[in-house]
Amino acid sequence: MSELAWEEAAGYSAPELDATAGSIEAVQHRDGMLPWFAGGHADPWNHVEAAMALSATGRVAAAERAYEWLRATQRPDGAWHAYYGPDGDVEEPRLDTNVTAYVAAGVRHHHLVTGDRSFLEQMWPVVEAAVCFALRSQRTSGEVPWAVDPDGTPGGFALLAASSSLCTSVRAAVSVAHALGIERPRWERSLALLERAVATRPWSFAPKGEFAMDWYYPVLAGAVRGHAARARLDRGWRTFVLEGSGVLCRSDRRWVTTAETAECAIACARAGRVGAAAALLCWTRAHRGDDGSYVTGLVHPGRDEFPRGERTTYSAAAVVLAAEVLAGRPATVEVLAPTRADPAS
Repeated sequence: MSELAWEEAAGYSAPELDATAGSIEAVQHRDGMLPWFAGGHADPWNHVEAAMALSATGRVAAAERAYEWLRATQRPDGAWHAYYGPDGDVEEPRLDTNVTAYVAAGVRHHHLVTGDRSFLEQMWPVVEAAVCFALRSQRTSGEVPWAVDPDGTPGGFALLAASSSLCTSVRAAVSVAHALGIERPRWERSLALLERAVATRPWSFAPKGEFAMDWYYPVLAGAVRGHAARARLDRGWRTFVLEGSGVLCRSDRRWVTTAETAECAIACARAGRVGAAAALLCWTRAHRGDDGSYVTGLVHPGRDEFPRGERTTYSAAAVVLAAEVLAGRPATVEVLAPTRADPAS
């Protein structure tokens, strides 16, 4: 795709997205860890999201350093802790199932970008252990408790957005296995149960309906598709979208966040609401710094930065990945917004 075609499709030019990826790489630690911002902590989910943005923009070496950090810090049980401090020490010891499994999405994406089978083979044990850990606590009704205590006790409840994201991760893990000639029928059964729970059993999840992620994530993750996806997005639009500005993190706050706006753009694109997706992505420009970085969010109507001065790698990554989807970049579309399994319109 030419640079002009990219800009017309995604609202951002290739040089702009490269600058954004540069703002991510600029804060990467030498060991590969990608913190939220310089001097900040890291969590494995957002670390992977940032690595995907690096892969997408051709910063392959930086992305591979990020995956090496995951490989080096993975626990023997396959998990990672929820948060790591700026020095790399464990900041929050709880083990998050969704955070752990997302490595599969990143590994699948990086392989599709690079075609490097040796990378896939090297990361397969990491992916396998992570997904097995996440699915170990899956309930018979399909949902997965959001966390596991360090002593192995599963959390008492599941979160809709987290279980939705797990759909993306497990689907990617199955694809990684297939690419290596490995069958994982148990994962496929777990994925079917998980998708069914997300799509049809809202009572199985903790009530978090004030958060935008609970609105669009079932669509973004492909558990709700076709007519149902479009209806879901339409129902929540006036609640969560501040026209001309973006997506509110919570319906009861006037805080428009970059990441939610960009992720919702991907969900809209996946559901066939391409015009809405393009508008949302365009609105993220108000959050962009001169160096291509992105503020975490703006509080309206004054458009005050919150947290003040905070420019986060995961916000920047979400914009890059949304632009990739709208531009039809195959690797990112395949992992985050495939449409081949969607019901006919």
